[in-house]
Amino acid sequence: MLPPDDFDPAIGIAEILEPGLRRIVADNPSPMTYRGTNTYLLGTRGIAVIDPGPASPRHLQAIRDAIGPEQHISHIIVTHTHLDHSPLARDLARACGAPILAFGDAFSGRSAVMQQLAAVSDIGGGEGIDAEFIPDRPLTHGETIAGDDWTLSVIHTPGHIGNHISLGWNDACFTADHVMGWASSLVSPPDGDLTDFMASCAELQKNDWRVFYPGHGAAVTDPAARLDWLVSHRLSREADILRALGQAPATAAQLAAAIYTETPPALLGAATRNVLAHLIDLTGKNRVAPVESLSATATFRRV
Repeated sequence: MLPPDDFDPAIGIAEILEPGLRRIVADNPSPMTYRGTNTYLLGTRGIAVIDPGPASPRHLQAIRDAIGPEQHISHIIVTHTHLDHSPLARDLARACGAPILAFGDAFSGRSAVMQQLAAVSDIGGGEGIDAEFIPDRPLTHGETIAGDDWTLSVIHTPGHIGNHISLGWNDACFTADHVMGWASSLVSPPDGDLTDFMASCAELQKNDWRVFYPGHGAAVTDPAARLDWLVSHRLSREADILRALGQAPATAAQLAAAIYTETPPALLGAATRNVLAHLIDLTGKNRVAPVESLSATATFRRV
């Protein structure tokens, strides 16, 4: 996917986004992380570090260098347990003594259907998961986290992964990998769940947000329009899949190859997982069904 913007920040440099908020981009660019993971520093005295990022000594030093002589890190908040967001949390905690807050471990928040699917099928998944992660304090939906001069509201937004949270800060929201401007969010079963993803979009649509600060890429300056696009994009993909299955039964891989015709080969595997997420969601809605048992390689048919 070609990036639709000119987001190209200096890596490892704390950039002021607005009063009380800075961003440091980690040194982990890739087709899935864009320029790198965004680490946010919130506050002017006691600093909340949101998404410390990957296990990178260089990025750890960049975070520590950004903390001024009159400042200290009071909170380390992890939005979800993918390897580009959470692994540095423990090293940072050892360095500064702050607690690590997150929704839970790598499998917290996983939907019942995905738990069952992972237990009884060959669906695989778990790519890029920080399986060792355990927070010092688990967070709950609706909880408020307070610092010296900031407060955050915890919004459980599963879909990209079950333990994913967004964080409301006044009329801004840190949306991590749920809403980004440069790409749509990957939903890869069994960690990702499209039914949950759509419900999380609806949850975020309840507020009149001014700006989204995502886990990768530039700030989203028209949050309502971006959420509308994400929902319509998913509904469009759903229609594509149903149309294709109206011609003949097919696997997720076959559908992805037919639908994602402009996707680079390196990303076709991710596209296949997205299609599988749609197929599982449509199975739950009784609109499609696997010909035999549900699995990552199952052939699906229209109901």
